[in-house]
Parts: sequence; structure tokens; C-alpha cells
Amino acid sequence: MKAINVGIIGISGYTGLELVKMVIEHPIFQLTYCANTEGATTLGELHPALAGVCDLAVEKVDLDRAASLCTLVFLALPHKAAMNTAKGLLERNVRVVDLSADYRLNQTNYEAFYCEHEDVENLAHAVYSIPELHGKVAEGARLIANPGCHVTASLMALAPFLDKIDLNAPIFIDSKTGVSGAGKSPSATVHYVSVNDNINCYNIIKHRHATEIEQHASSFCGGDVKVTFIPSLVPMTRGMLACVYATLKSECDPLLEMESFYASKPFVRVRKAPPHTKMTSGTNFADVYAARHGNALVAMCAIDNLMRGASSQAMVNANIMMGLDETLGIPKIAYVP
Repeated sequence: MKAINVGIIGISGYTGLELVKMVIEHPIFQLTYCANTEGATTLGELHPALAGVCDLAVEKVDLDRAASLCTLVFLALPHKAAMNTAKGLLERNVRVVDLSADYRLNQTNYEAFYCEHEDVENLAHAVYSIPELHGKVAEGARLIANPGCHVTASLMALAPFLDKIDLNAPIFIDSKTGVSGAGKSPSATVHYVSVNDNINCYNIIKHRHATEIEQHASSFCGGDVKVTFIPSLVPMTRGMLACVYATLKSECDPLLEMESFYASKPFVRVRKAPPHTKMTSGTNFADVYAARHGNALVAMCAIDNLMRGASSQAMVNANIMMGLDETLGIPKIAYVP
């Protein structure tokens, strides 16, 4: 099959690095353009792990040049910066997979938690895709809104039970993440002395990802889903474990329900015991588990926050977008021990 030229804008961060690692091993995608706001360097200089492996020039963002070199561009940019860049690329007939939050929410919800949306026209046709939940909706899309880590893990734990739980009863989600989820730029809250030997709950109840969970869970089941979302920062580099607590309204075996719901899904493993984040590190796997105590449901999902929570899910969505096998170029062996 003919190679498909792709680019990455926002190459400097952790998710940009993970995208590079997958693209250069992909059998169809060919990396032809890398850019950030500064430019004037190479991948090997920017990410020393790539020295001698891929030394492609890193350029300052130029949308005309990106369009001349690429059929598809991944955006690993902060919110607001992403929407302006996506709009320009779409005007130049380039397909976009956006890893930011800019196209994940409807306009009302987005503007309540972020800023005024500056690309409402494209927001209306952006495709939100967790492949196991949304199937092939990304196929042929021009713009994919790639879900984030907390939401991916939470929805994958919750989705099999949306028709089996009492939506009028409280739904609690406890989601623990590694420090890489905070990004590459240093800050006081992710400084070593703040994170080491410590667990920190942040933005409890009011976290903006709760709205993303509610919007897409409600859309998926056709009901009105409300959650209490508690994220925690834990002292590990990468990984995420979301635990969902809800009330069952009917008899069921939760583990059998998960096995049936995720049957034949190549990147979901239903575990017989609670999953460990280490088993998914460096992969696109989502390891899930569920149990009940009376009518109380506990459902869990472990992922790599940088991979399934960002870059590898974006690559799966790009594969689907371009009509390829979704497993092409996707890492499957965890970083262990």
C-alpha cells in the first residue's frame, strides 16, 4: 500500500515523543513533518532518546508547509492553540487528529470550563472516538477529537454497565494518574519534592473532565449520567487506574458483562483480578475488571495515560480514519519490569 505522509505539530512534549516512536515504526504512515513553536532543531536534539534513530528536522509551525507535506497531522498542542491550528489545516484540506480538549465537548460545556471556542464550525463535525465504544465512527473523518486519559479510563470502566446501574443513584469515579499526565513543563505541584512519597487529590468534584465523562456517557446510553469525579496524582511516571462505584439495578455477573461487552476487542483485556497499571505501560491496552457486593458495583480500568490516554489511541483513530487495520503500528508489549 502507498505510504501516507503524516506530521506532528507540538512535538516537544511527552505525547509528541510517543507519537514519533509509533509513526517511525508504522508500516504505512511516513513521518514527513515535525514542528513546534520554536523550530530550529532536530528530533535527536529535542528528544535525546531519538538520536541516531530519527533525526528529522523540527521546524517552526508553518501550516502551508505542513499541508504541502502531509495528508494527516497529529496535534499535540494545548487547548486553544490546537483549535486555531486545526482550523488552518482543515482549510488546507489536511486531516487532523487533535489530542487537546478543543473538540471533545459541545460549545456550551467547552466554554464553561475552557475559553470561548474559536472554531465552532469544525466543532460541529468533529468525531469523538474511543474505538471500543464508538466503533468505526472515525473512518473517513476529517477531524478527530481524541479523548483524554481520565475520560478514556473512566468511560471504559463505566460503559458496560450504563444499562444496568441506577442512574439516579450516585456514581463515584476515583481516578489515579502518574505525573507525566501533567505535561513536560515544570510546576510546584509536580516538583519531585511535592510528588515523592505523596498522593494528592486535585480539582475534586469540579474537575472539567467530569463534564466530558457525563456528556459522552449520556450520549452513549441515551440517559442523563451524572458523576462525582475525584482525580489523584500518585508518585509514578506513567499509568492510570480509574475505579467506578455505582449501584446495580438488576442481577448480573459484572465480569461476564465485561467479557461480553469487550469480546473481540483487540486492545481490551478483561482481567480475573484487579488490574495493575504496570501491565499496560507503553501499550494501548486497557485492562478492565469488575465485581459486585450486593447491589454495589466496582468497575476498574488501567491504562497508560500517555498511550491509551493520548498518543496510541490517537494512532488507532488515525488508522481507522484512513481505512487501515486499527492495530497497525500500535505497541502491545508493556514496559516491565
